[in-house]
Amino acid sequence: MHEATFHLTTTWVGIIDLAIFIIAYYFIATEEKYEINKAKPALFAGTFMFMLIGVYFTVNGMDPDPMHDEMEKLILEIAEIFFFLFVAMTFIETLIERRVFDVLKYKLVSKGYSYKKLFWLTGLLSFFISPVADNLTTALILSTVLFTIDKTNTNFLVPGAINIVVAANAGGAWSPFGDITTLMAWTAGKGEFVDFLFLFVPSVASWLLTGWLLSLYVPKGEPHFNIATEEIPQMKEGGKTVIWLGISTIAIAVIGHQLFHFPAMWGMMFGLSLLKLHSFKLSRNGHDGYNIFVNMKKVENDTLLFFFGILSAVGALHFLGYLDYIHDLYSLIGPTAANIGVGFISAIVDNVPVMSAILKASPEMGIDQWMLVTLTAGIGGSLISFGSAAGVGVMGRMRGIYTFNAHIKLAWTVLAGYVLAMILWYIQFEIMGLY
Repeated sequence: MHEATFHLTTTWVGIIDLAIFIIAYYFIATEEKYEINKAKPALFAGTFMFMLIGVYFTVNGMDPDPMHDEMEKLILEIAEIFFFLFVAMTFIETLIERRVFDVLKYKLVSKGYSYKKLFWLTGLLSFFISPVADNLTTALILSTVLFTIDKTNTNFLVPGAINIVVAANAGGAWSPFGDITTLMAWTAGKGEFVDFLFLFVPSVASWLLTGWLLSLYVPKGEPHFNIATEEIPQMKEGGKTVIWLGISTIAIAVIGHQLFHFPAMWGMMFGLSLLKLHSFKLSRNGHDGYNIFVNMKKVENDTLLFFFGILSAVGALHFLGYLDYIHDLYSLIGPTAANIGVGFISAIVDNVPVMSAILKASPEMGIDQWMLVTLTAGIGGSLISFGSAAGVGVMGRMRGIYTFNAHIKLAWTVLAGYVLAMILWYIQFEIMGLY
């Protein structure tokens, strides 16, 4: 049975908070036009909206405990994502400092691969690494590789970045731990491990169609490379160990969450401690070590603060009762249409609180519909640049190149893949019953 804590959408605080969210969203979307970092309006909205709720409770003599409990839950949710992302970014900065990506770039470019081949190679890696690691970490790593290949050719970088985001989100959709939303659905008992694997066909088809359409915009030719003048990069001492530590950290985070029910960020923080010990060992042995705190300073803090702000803002909307309308949507138009609509909602808001609201509402649905909403929440975030954690991470990594406006111009390619995924889901699950 659906339960809502409060229905404050028609009160002055509900109306003002919604207006603040919309205005903040406008400035986030027009970051380039006003030259304002997306973290600023997001952080302002997320913090101020809850402050207004506090004023409303005080003025009306209401018990503040429900609001306090909601904020505590929100802080825990944000902390898990915040620290997970922080550790992933620190590992990437350390890999950059150890020149791992320089070596990888040299190996790719020196083979004479064309822009189109590099486009497909990074997308393929993104799709198949994401289910094992997670979509955010995968997108961060491969966007860094993409950027090191050619830092100036936006005609290659923009479609390449979109391709990586779409592939990472599509790859994460068919794995129980490839995306936060799939993990939520799995741990909530909405499907067994193997049930999610049946989403492979619509997921891979969705990415392949979008990738093919995007490839039409990728320039011909290949990155500039002169073997006579190009420096052959050498990976610094301990670089390979950092790679294995990164892989082990992801594995520890996933295994710890599944077997011992630790938050995923707990395993990530443990991996960070191993990275710190590795840097200490290098220095003690007289090698060219690295300062982990210097690498931390290079982390995109604006991306982290954007996550804090946007999740806080969405949390305020949830507390006010706005996300309860999702439940009403299921009753009004039916589960199939509602679940398809979830993809568009998750792109605008954020798929984590949307999926959370759906799981809390727990509408009566079969396994086929729960797999559909998992699919749409996973790949729907690709429709807008900051509709998913992967997109936000790549925006921070390729600041000024992969932007909201750059993405939206090619968003129709993502929409085409989304529509194809829905058609294939219907054929596979509803007509053929293959699940």
